[in-house]
Amino acid sequence: MKLYLSAYLCSLALSTQHSSAFMHPSFGVSQRSSTSLTMVLEKPKTEKKLSKLEILKTQSNHLTNPLKEQLKTEEINVSKDAMQILKYHGSYMQTNREIRGKVKDYQFMLRLKQPAGELPPDLYRLLDDLSAKHGQGDLRATTRQCFQMHGILKGNLKTVISSIMNIGSSTVGACGDVSRNVMTTPAPFATPEYKYANEWAKVFAQLFRPMTPAFSEIWLDGEKAASVEYWSKEVSHLNVDDAMVEDNGRGIILPDSTEPLYGDRYLPRKFKIGITVPGDNSIDIYTNDIGVIVICDDKGELQGFNVMVGGGMGRTHNKEATFARAADHLGYVPKEDMMELMKSILASQRDHGNRDVRANARMKYLVHTLGIDNFRQLVESYFGKKVQPWKEIQDFKYNDWMGWWEQGDGKLFYGLHVDNGRVKDEGEFRLKTCLRVLVDKFNLSMIISPTQSIVFRDIDPKDKPEIESILRNHGIIPVEEVDPLARLAMACPALPLCGLAQTEAERRMPSYIDRVRGLLTKMNIDDEEILMRMTGCPNGCARPYMAELAFVGDGPNSYQIWLGGSPVLTRTAYPYIAKMKDQDLETTLEPVLGMFIQQRQEFEAFGDFCHRVGADAIESYAKSYSPGSVKA
Repeated sequence: MKLYLSAYLCSLALSTQHSSAFMHPSFGVSQRSSTSLTMVLEKPKTEKKLSKLEILKTQSNHLTNPLKEQLKTEEINVSKDAMQILKYHGSYMQTNREIRGKVKDYQFMLRLKQPAGELPPDLYRLLDDLSAKHGQGDLRATTRQCFQMHGILKGNLKTVISSIMNIGSSTVGACGDVSRNVMTTPAPFATPEYKYANEWAKVFAQLFRPMTPAFSEIWLDGEKAASVEYWSKEVSHLNVDDAMVEDNGRGIILPDSTEPLYGDRYLPRKFKIGITVPGDNSIDIYTNDIGVIVICDDKGELQGFNVMVGGGMGRTHNKEATFARAADHLGYVPKEDMMELMKSILASQRDHGNRDVRANARMKYLVHTLGIDNFRQLVESYFGKKVQPWKEIQDFKYNDWMGWWEQGDGKLFYGLHVDNGRVKDEGEFRLKTCLRVLVDKFNLSMIISPTQSIVFRDIDPKDKPEIESILRNHGIIPVEEVDPLARLAMACPALPLCGLAQTEAERRMPSYIDRVRGLLTKMNIDDEEILMRMTGCPNGCARPYMAELAFVGDGPNSYQIWLGGSPVLTRTAYPYIAKMKDQDLETTLEPVLGMFIQQRQEFEAFGDFCHRVGADAIESYAKSYSPGSVKA
């Protein structure tokens, strides 16, 4: 088989008898491979030109230009090139698409970097103040465990970003072709496994942070931030900075003194990492470029990690070469080798990911094209060691960690459900004010959950009654009263600000929850809990392709229907309906639910049923279904 790697053609051939010279084409580093993967590299007859975006990255002086100059202009927007570089600084330029007129109301969304989803109380107070003074007055919890703020004007960007940096936080790497916010289970249990997962999420964030001085040069006028990033202090004992630049001579470290891991072209696309413990799949572990599972011995001592690779959600309508993909199991690595393995995986994608076709640039396509065995050998050629076999672990379960829980150290944590992640005050529902009251009164730290909700940690048990009273007085219902469909649901922001949205998501999902609930009640299956997700486009920010039932926007008031994801989030769904108009929701879903009622196995979940019977069987059943004919 043949695969384009950067600007070179790489012929991959398996050999069980010989090692071979391996040269990374972009950087001219050669060494002997210790694996059975023979890589013969030769220039194509016609060398491909770099794409415009790749040229922009190389000419940006490590993410400085043309952004630095564009921020000084009187215009309320920045140029297209500056907008691309601005993403690496954590911001997207947006306009309100519902406001008609020749002059666009340019504004900026800013996304935080929050490894492990953690948010100290001082940082929340700052975000609350900044969103009121310089944003649109609300905050948005994302599906990657961080807050983002909308409505910032260009002239206020520097004030907002510098304030965040000086308090010991960052927006660096929240967007762009680098390692994004590192996720972990939001449950702050005081057990060794959960503590290691939290710690190593910060290790990975520190290991893969961009090193360019552009961030301090642009936002802090070249000065150091008043406080170092809070997570870096917590992992300093693991010598992450030394591990980042340690060179094993196998092509991981580049001859770039500014960015030894990324170089001046950074990665082909965004790069997502998640880490959890055996049995806990609250983070959608299979959707990450790299998924990591903590492995401890019977005494709770860290031994190493299981590693999976090649997950990702994004796809493009009507382009079969793009697809959602669940990660494959790569294997196991001892703890002392973990950072080097992570660097080896990143280098594999950096050097061999598809930089020619951006729609196919995520690492999932490299893993898919090579196959997991060949990809493992590619990683081993950088790693210099064999990746050990995957360790058997307990089956994954899904839990959103909402409600009250004992941490195990005498303290409690409380999971507060937030519909679609929107922290706002609206009428008698005053969530934003409530959060500020709780933080100010009890000095509580937050953890943003992977389902756009909030976990308060380290709560003194004696404070539980007062916290519940404060929540109730601000119009927030107990989690036990939240519809299970709403607790399981997620939606991306979509309209009016997302430039990629083809239809509604966040603003429409509440009505879909009500309509599906009405249908379940009508068919006497009101106790069913179906994991539903909605996005305004196919890019998959709310991870719809893992859901039991998903609505993927494909036009105004129109959605694709996806079925068959796992209730424990371990496989992708399949497309069932190519185009469903909003008004057809009930007539589309009723036959599917009717077949579920009549043909489900005992205790079979909706997603498992749809996966078992398949799209063709459901479509055939639906053709002969008579509305109202089936009830449980």
